[in-house]
Amino acid sequence: MSQFTPSDWALCGEARRESDLAAGTSVSYAKEVFYQFTRRWTAIAGVLLVAVMLALSIAGPLFSENSFDNQQRTYVSTPPILPVYEVHGQRYYVSTSGKLLAVDGDGRLQEAAPSLGEERENKRYVYELDGETYYLNYRSSPFTLEDAQGRQQPMTRVWNRRFPLGSDYLGRDIMVRLMYGARISLTVAFVATLVNLVIGILYGSISGYLGGMVDVVMMRIVDIISSIPLTMYVILIMVLFDNGGLASIIIALGSVYWVDMARVVRGEMLSLKKQEYVSAAHTMGSGTWYILRRHLIPNTLGPIIVTATMQIPSAIFTEAFMSFIGLGVSVPMASLGTMCNDALETLQIAPYQLAFPAGTICLAMFAFNFIGDGLRDAFDPQMRK
Repeated sequence: MSQFTPSDWALCGEARRESDLAAGTSVSYAKEVFYQFTRRWTAIAGVLLVAVMLALSIAGPLFSENSFDNQQRTYVSTPPILPVYEVHGQRYYVSTSGKLLAVDGDGRLQEAAPSLGEERENKRYVYELDGETYYLNYRSSPFTLEDAQGRQQPMTRVWNRRFPLGSDYLGRDIMVRLMYGARISLTVAFVATLVNLVIGILYGSISGYLGGMVDVVMMRIVDIISSIPLTMYVILIMVLFDNGGLASIIIALGSVYWVDMARVVRGEMLSLKKQEYVSAAHTMGSGTWYILRRHLIPNTLGPIIVTATMQIPSAIFTEAFMSFIGLGVSVPMASLGTMCNDALETLQIAPYQLAFPAGTICLAMFAFNFIGDGLRDAFDPQMRK
């Protein structure tokens, strides 16, 4: 019998220990999917971006002093970065309507300075600031503030503290309206996706599993539904319920968006129902609903989750488009689509009013597309080889 001494034993290296653990440890399917998903930085960026949008849309308006429908006509179309004139240590911003607004040291807009009158022949307003006369010329755009000798006052730029993202043509806070608009878009997208999951999974499972004439009839119904434009659905629902706005968009999306999910689930069912474990379940006397619930539907979760995630950006864009053409939420409720429509009137003088809602739509669509791409690769068996 061999005798071992303490010198015969030695600690294995960290690399050897990890390789042994990796070779001997069984990793669950969920952990493997999570690992593959987290390897894509674009997918993680998409998750973080969606989380930020959710947090801002839910809790953001609570920390703002403005509301989405509060019209402050004094501060019409004020940009995020204010070009201000300095007169005797006091800053003044010239609004698009020709008002001279005082700006405090923190960059917050104050009340308009009183005008002494207007010289129409010279196209200028007269102001008295700190006992001296100044003229606001509107002969050209943008307006210029000059002293009595015609010298333009020094200009600087400060951040707009009252409206961090500027105000629209009615003096409403764009940042707060963006938060409410993102809330509506995400609500419509998630509700449509939930309906999509419930109806699409059930419809596609029954059609694919039963097959035969049942499958033919059910899929022809899907073809008919998908052939009718979504705009027609929204108009018919608005006429039928005598109510437009958010409810009509949700009902319209919920009634037609499930057809793509049904096609995906049907295709998976046609291939999975031929597997041996389904035949074994039949042999043991399991019913149709039991086989669908316990065997087939769980094995199609990968394509289902990927399809649902990829349809969320499509729902966001559809809601924005419907609101843009006037079939969305009612005034004065804010929506990303209605904000884009309102910004067209002031596009040349205030392009930021269109840039922010359009940019928000793009970011939301990019985020969910990145998440969908990450899930698709994570559920793909070829990526784990």
